[in-house]
Amino acid sequence: MNEEVLPAAAAALERGEPSALVTIVRASGSTPQRTGAKMLVFADGRTVGTIGGGCYENDALGKAREAIASGKPALVKYELNDDFVQESGLICGGQMEVYIDPIAPAPSLYVIGAGHVGWHLGRIAGDAGFRLHVIDDREKFANAERFPAAATIEVDDLAGWLHRAELPSSAYVVVVTRGHTHDFEAVRALAARDLRYLGLIGSRAKVARIFEALEAEGMPLECLGRVHAPIGLDIGAITPAEIAISIMAELIAIRHGRDVTAVSMKWSPPRRATP
Repeated sequence: MNEEVLPAAAAALERGEPSALVTIVRASGSTPQRTGAKMLVFADGRTVGTIGGGCYENDALGKAREAIASGKPALVKYELNDDFVQESGLICGGQMEVYIDPIAPAPSLYVIGAGHVGWHLGRIAGDAGFRLHVIDDREKFANAERFPAAATIEVDDLAGWLHRAELPSSAYVVVVTRGHTHDFEAVRALAARDLRYLGLIGSRAKVARIFEALEAEGMPLECLGRVHAPIGLDIGAITPAEIAISIMAELIAIRHGRDVTAVSMKWSPPRRATP
C-alpha cells in the first residue's frame, strides 16, 4: 500500500476537502495489485497512490468522483478478461472487487454574529459534527476564549468580509448578528450564492422588511426563497440557548436530507403578479 495514501486522506479531512478512498478488497488471477492496495481520489480527479493503473483504475477513478458527489459508497466488481478489457485495448486478466468509500469532512458552519445565540451555537457545533467558523466585527465577542472550539475566528467588517470570502458550496451559514443593518448586509452578500444552507434570525416582520428591501434592489425572488428565515425549527424556543438548539436541529435535519417543512418556521416572500 502506498504509504502516502492515509496521511493524504487525513490532511484532506483537516483542510475540509472531500475525497474517496478506493481499496481493492478482493483480487484473483492476473491483477497488477494485491488485495489491500489503496488509492485516494479527489473531486477534481487528483489521485494519491494506485490500485494498478491501466485496466480498471480510470474507471474506478470516475466512480470515486461520483461517490464524492453523491456521498454514497460503492462496491465495484471487475472481470478483467471480458468485454471490459477488449474494449479498453489493454491486456490483463483476473477478477477484482474495489470498495469506494467517500470521505466527507465535517461540514463548515459559519456563524455570522458572535452574540448570545452565536455563542450558544458555538458551544454545540462541534458535538453536532460541524466545523465552526465565527465572524464578528467585535473582538470582545469574537475571540478564542469565547469560542475555543472554532477552527477560525474573524474580526472584521461583516459586509466587507462576506463580500470577499469564498465560501464553499457545502457551507452552512447562520446569520445571527446584533442588528437589522448587519442582517440586511449579510443576506445581500450571501443570498445569491450557492450554499448548502443559509439562515437568518428574526421575526417574520423583520424578515419581510429585509426581503422587501432586497427585492427592491433587484435581488431575485428565487434567491430570497432559498433563505431559511425565520431560522430554526418551530419548537417554541425563547431563550438564546433554546433558539440555538432549534437552529442546530434544522441544520442537522438539512444535512441528513430530512423534510422539515411541517416544523420549519421558514417564510417565503410573496410572489407578485406581473403587470
